[in-house]
Amino acid sequence: MAVLAVAVALLPVGYLAIRTAEAGWDKITAELFTVRIVRLAVTTVSLTAVVTAGCLVLAVGSAFLVVRSDLPARRLFAVLAVLPLAIPTYVAGFAWRSTFEGFEGFWAAALVLVLCSYPYAFLPVAAALVNADPAQEEVSLALGRTPWQTFTGVTLAQIRPAVAGGGLLVALYVLSDFGAVSTLRADTFTRAVFVAFDLGFDRTGALVLSTALLMLALVVLVAENATRTAGARHAPLRGSRRPPTLVGLGRARGPVAILLAATACLSLGVTAVSLVQRFAEGVSRPRGWAEVAEALGNSVVLSAAGTALTMALALPIGLLVARGPGRTARLLDRLTYVSHALPGLVVGLSLVFFGINVAYPIYQTTWLLALGYAALFLPLGVAATAAAAAQSPPVLEQVAASLGRSPLTVLRTVTIPLLAPGLGAGAALVFLACMKELPATLLLRPTGTDTLATSLWRSTSVAAYAAAAPYAGLLVALSTIPPLVLAARAGVLQKPRKRNRS
Repeated sequence: MAVLAVAVALLPVGYLAIRTAEAGWDKITAELFTVRIVRLAVTTVSLTAVVTAGCLVLAVGSAFLVVRSDLPARRLFAVLAVLPLAIPTYVAGFAWRSTFEGFEGFWAAALVLVLCSYPYAFLPVAAALVNADPAQEEVSLALGRTPWQTFTGVTLAQIRPAVAGGGLLVALYVLSDFGAVSTLRADTFTRAVFVAFDLGFDRTGALVLSTALLMLALVVLVAENATRTAGARHAPLRGSRRPPTLVGLGRARGPVAILLAATACLSLGVTAVSLVQRFAEGVSRPRGWAEVAEALGNSVVLSAAGTALTMALALPIGLLVARGPGRTARLLDRLTYVSHALPGLVVGLSLVFFGINVAYPIYQTTWLLALGYAALFLPLGVAATAAAAAQSPPVLEQVAASLGRSPLTVLRTVTIPLLAPGLGAGAALVFLACMKELPATLLLRPTGTDTLATSLWRSTSVAAYAAAAPYAGLLVALSTIPPLVLAARAGVLQKPRKRNRS
């Protein structure tokens, strides 16, 4: 069942490869080896590099200040640092563009992506700092090294895998982003693919561009996998880990707090103020509020269908990873990330071709969109299922089987109830990810069906910012819970014991 689930998740990748090959080598080379492709590649790679570097600087600095310093209101700043995850990039892009006239292009997209993406690096780095062994830093200080030398030579060495992993996650996210680059008109692969398909009806060009983007995404995945394999593990020197201590900032406390507050104002304040202003202007159509309610209902129904299919596919994979670890389980687990690495635009485009040519009965139905959501977000469900299964005692399942229960009965009456909390958490994350997904929803939604995300995109594309505000506000409001839960689980919000050290 796990193999079948992975095969379903890899359907967009396989179909994209087949359709690209059908175009023929001559057409592929004619589309691929052009000046435009070079420009798109340079812009995409440059944007990814700039945003990743900016996110790492911001994430490492803010994580250290929040976790390891006597920063005033540190837990408030921790919450402010993770909340940008609740803002879809197309919402942030719409807010900045509607607030500042002429705000578009490469550097505008880079700024918005840094402000929206740095929590992807902040969370793992902060968690690594919470779990890093303070004894190693104390030994370094006792040997006469300065706090800066200790930070660069010891602390960064301990959290290096988390820094590298967070950076790669940011790079993968930026590479697949459609919202910010489309709203702010930065000419990257994702925007070019959408234009080729939606406006130019150039399917061959869209396929070739999608394949080129897939290759870049696979490079990032290979780099991420190499980092996980080669990354050193720094465990505490004793059996029980002591809580991290606080570094005294001295006179720098005030300026540092102001700097972090300014960062929060940029990442959250501009979007919040813009939404409030536009919301006060009212929805600029007679049926405005009825349309908002209809879009909300459609978002809930479609996201629920995607969540149900995703969790159904995730269950056998997660159980295999937890109950039967080995090469096969690791391979299947990693394969789920292949489609996850693809932008929603590419997954949507692949499933459009698949639906038209192979599965026409489900074309432009809820279930084709649900399949797209499952391909994109399956790793979220697998991770939650595997973690829950690893924590539940298998002996209860063995006892039920010894009493003559069939495997399906054991699964239904014992295994799933044991995994219920983890399955619920995974389902919540998948549901909210589906709610925020834009390009796959644009391409795969049933005819005449609009969601919060698609309605927002439609309104901003014609500069109807007042009409877009209610959709954006609902999306942000529904997306605030998961970042706070992640921060709490990572230990970022805990209160460590204080020790002043200048």
